[in-house]
Amino acid sequence: MADDELDELEEGAEEDYDEDEEEEGAPKRGGKRKLIIIIGLVLLLVVGGLAAAYFTGLLDPVIALLTGESSRTEESDVVAGQAVFLDLPELLVNLNTGGRKSSYLKIRVALELESETDIPRIERLMPRIMDNFQVYLRELRVDDLKGSAGMYRLREELLARVSAAAAPAQVNDVLFKEMLVQ
Repeated sequence: MADDELDELEEGAEEDYDEDEEEEGAPKRGGKRKLIIIIGLVLLLVVGGLAAAYFTGLLDPVIALLTGESSRTEESDVVAGQAVFLDLPELLVNLNTGGRKSSYLKIRVALELESETDIPRIERLMPRIMDNFQVYLRELRVDDLKGSAGMYRLREELLARVSAAAAPAQVNDVLFKEMLVQ
């Protein structure tokens, strides 16, 4: 009986050894799969990184260099960097107080224009621009002008009105030089 048990143990050991050999072969097949997955992930990361760089504008200098547009963009940046400012006359308006004590707004603004060629057009349209400003400012309340949010809204409204009045001329911004609420 001991011999039978010994024979069974030897056969079991041979089977275990054969299974080990088969298992060693299995990782080789799985290793190829892992390698393909890793290469695919690396390619996906590279393509994703290039797409992100393109959409965020990081590749613009490289693309401009390859297409030969680098000299043109540098010239346009220099021209665009030269802003032109036009001072408007001082405005003094009484604010909408709803029947209470009168409040006044004294304001001086400057317009940032795209180019010097827009100055004559703006000067010809100055009565319309001042009228648009006066009508809007007279309807404001003191509470509308409080805080930085009030200043931002006022700037945006004045910019919209001056842009509409001077339609073909490009007005980039309205800059406050002086603002006094009394």
